[in-house]
Amino acid sequence: MKDLLQRFENKPPAIVFEWHDDQTPARGWVVINSLRGGAAGGGTRMRRGLDRREVESLAKTMEVKFTVSGPAIGGAKSGIDFDPADPRKADVLRRWYKAVAPLLKSYYGTGGDLNVDEMHEVIPITESHGLWHPQEGVVNGHFNPGESERIRKVGQLRRGVAHAVEDARYTPDAARRYTVADLITGWGVAESVRHQQRLWGRELQGKRVIVQGWGNVGATAAYYLAQAGAKVVGIIDREGGLLRPAGFTFDEVKALFLNRRGNQLAADDLLPFEEINRRIWSVGAEVFLPCAASRLVTQQQVDAMVANGLEVIACGANVAFADSEIFYGPIQEHADGRVSVIPDFVANCGMARAFAYLMGEGAHGDEAVFGDVSATILNALQRCRERSVEPTGLARTAYTLALDQLV
Repeated sequence: MKDLLQRFENKPPAIVFEWHDDQTPARGWVVINSLRGGAAGGGTRMRRGLDRREVESLAKTMEVKFTVSGPAIGGAKSGIDFDPADPRKADVLRRWYKAVAPLLKSYYGTGGDLNVDEMHEVIPITESHGLWHPQEGVVNGHFNPGESERIRKVGQLRRGVAHAVEDARYTPDAARRYTVADLITGWGVAESVRHQQRLWGRELQGKRVIVQGWGNVGATAAYYLAQAGAKVVGIIDREGGLLRPAGFTFDEVKALFLNRRGNQLAADDLLPFEEINRRIWSVGAEVFLPCAASRLVTQQQVDAMVANGLEVIACGANVAFADSEIFYGPIQEHADGRVSVIPDFVANCGMARAFAYLMGEGAHGDEAVFGDVSATILNALQRCRERSVEPTGLARTAYTLALDQLV
């Protein structure tokens, strides 16, 4: 398996588009790992210090993700090296999407990612450049539709992703109009834990949870797990965090979700980052959700959590472990040998799966879309369970199943 992963990792991407902004220091890359199935997909992220290597690694991760989520297309990613707190961010994104619009019309589909919002940035900006939807390139390149079919599929995407979730089972507050795009990735991360616990004969009720990152993915996943009876005991975010060894109540988790400041944790009793980072890893939890930036989780953190009862890691972040390798580096392998590691391409496939589902023929209500994501993740984990009954080695098994389709 590792030899196959290394071959896949080391194969050069099919297309690399590089961009230099003429008005700021911003640089950007679209990396298309392959045009498998005639198209490629992957979101747009922005952070200061991002480089081409990071974008390449995420494009390869997306290709593996599509083996779970569908459709059967190549992996891609967009990345912009720029400070997302800079007031010029919106102008940078407008110029970026203008430059890559020809790709997005033809064979590449994108969406939101780290520090780039699907509904408030990606969709309106790409629409201003003549795109009906940022996944239009996947529709055109993969499905090669006739005009009426293209209009229908793109229309389903436009309505489905922007749909305000109304079903109380899926939204923290219907009055605030959270969309499918806001909630679906975190929903999938939470469902991956719920399914893993059941498939391996465990009980989610009362399990303690540590969350890294309080953006759309981390906060939403924590909300759904608390709703299912788990106990969030610690949250670590970029500016600080919170500890509650006895667990926050569901209402408290919901309030922390609703009271976010942008995509950041906001609370009066926020602990400084240095303190929360020193204490959280040994607070004691069965579930860990890394849902922040890539390559943050260290072996020291894993070992501290394992020593205090850790059972499962569900990777809400892409390439969550601080390995130089893209896939299954030594830290991830170390963790996978001690606990159940649900890899990113399974745990956080919610948005990719929602896109794939909305391009299809099924019903498009809340229950249908959220239920489909849950069923897709359950199917992936069931296949792993059929291959190996051990709770450890889950990530290794999932990669082996993906490589059967790609290499």
